[in-house]
Amino acid sequence: MAKGYPGFSGGNMNNMMKQVQKLQKQMEEMQEDLKDQEVEASAGGGAVKVRVNGSKEVVAIEIDKDVLDPDDVEMLQDLIIVAVNDALKTAEEKANSEMSKLTGGLNIPGL
Repeated sequence: MAKGYPGFSGGNMNNMMKQVQKLQKQMEEMQEDLKDQEVEASAGGGAVKVRVNGSKEVVAIEIDKDVLDPDDVEMLQDLIIVAVNDALKTAEEKANSEMSKLTGGLNIPGL
């Protein structure tokens, strides 16, 4: 009697491993592509703009000089926080969307 998992012959396991390796390579390529893509978010009607790449790294922050008020630093800090969080959320959603194209909507923990 053959050992292993019921319903899985050696050929099926080899096929499955090849598909997993192909998916892994596609995921690595997608992650490389995402590094080059950027998303932008703004706060305060465009007073603060933040660009984030697909690796969720802030690559640029633009602050309109009209929003620079030494007597209201807290407002500027809040605008920066809002813009950064929005940009990061958008980058995450974009990455998840690209990932779901590869995985076909499979719920794979850690991916």
